Amino acid sequence: MNVYSQVQSNRTRTYIIMALFMVFIATVAYIFGQGSGEGLSWAGLALIVSGLMNLGSYWWGDKMEASRKDNFDFYTVAENLAIAGGIPKPKLYVIDDTAPNAFATGRDPSHAVVCATTGLLDKLDRRELEGVIAHELSHVKNYDTRLMSIVAILVGSIAFLADWFMRSLWWGRGRDREDRGSSSSIFLILGIVLAILSPIIATIIQLAISRRREFLADASGALLTRNPDGLARALEKISGDKEVLEAATNATAHLYIVNPFKGKNFGAWFAGLFDTHPPLAERIKILRSM
Repeated sequence: MNVYSQVQSNRTRTYIIMALFMVFIATVAYIFGQGSGEGLSWAGLALIVSGLMNLGSYWWGDKMEASRKDNFDFYTVAENLAIAGGIPKPKLYVIDDTAPNAFATGRDPSHAVVCATTGLLDKLDRRELEGVIAHELSHVKNYDTRLMSIVAILVGSIAFLADWFMRSLWWGRGRDREDRGSSSSIFLILGIVLAILSPIIATIIQLAISRRREFLADASGALLTRNPDGLARALEKISGDKEVLEAATNATAHLYIVNPFKGKNFGAWFAGLFDTHPPLAERIKILRSM
C-alpha cells in the first residue's frame, strides 16, 4: 500500500468510527431518558452539554504552559516542514526529560504547539528528527489535536450522563414508571447496564480513534518528508530506549508519538483495546512498506 492510499484509508476509518461514536452517544442518551422517565430531554441535554464543552475545548485546548529553549535543528526542521506542509510554524517547546518523545497540541494550525523532550533532541539525528516532527505537524494539519480534544469531551459526557442517570434513580425521578407498562422497566434495566458499561465502551472507542490517527499521522508525515525510513528509524530508537517519561500522565499519554509508559505490556487478548497507540512493530512495518 502506498503513502496516498494509507492516508485515505486511515481518514475513512476515522470518519466511520466517529459516526458510530455519535450514534452510540445518542443511543445511550435516549435509553437513559426512557429509563429515567425524562424521554428525549436526556438526548437534548447530552448534545447541549457536549456542544458547550466542545466549544470550550476549541478555544482553550492549546493553552499549555512549557518552558522554551532554543535548539537549531528542532527550530529549522519544524520551520522547513511547516513551509512544505503549507501551515504556520507552530510554537516550539522543549521538555527537560531524557526520555525521547514528542507531542503536538492546539485547536488548529494557527494555534499549534509542538513539544519535544531533550532526550529526543539529543538521541535522534536530523533525518530521524524530521520524521518525528513531520508526524507531529501532520497531527496539527489533520486537526487531530482538535479531534482528540472533542472525543475526550464526548467520553467525559458519557461518564457524566451515566453518573447522572444513576443518581436520578436515587432521587426518585420517574416514579410513575410502574404505570407505563413493561417497556419502561426494560429501558430501566438497559439504562442501568449502560450506566456501567458505556464509560468503558466510550473509552475503548476513544482509544481506537487515537490509534487510527497515529497511523494517519505516520502516513501523512512520510508524505511530507518523502522519507518513511526516517520516522521508522526514529520509532525504533524511541522504542529501544528504556527510560520512562516522567512528565507524562494517563491523561496526556495519547498525545505522544510513542506511549510514554514503556514496559507495560499485557498478554491478554483484550489488552490492545486499551492501548493509546498501535503496536510499534506494526507502525514500523507499514512505514517500511511505503
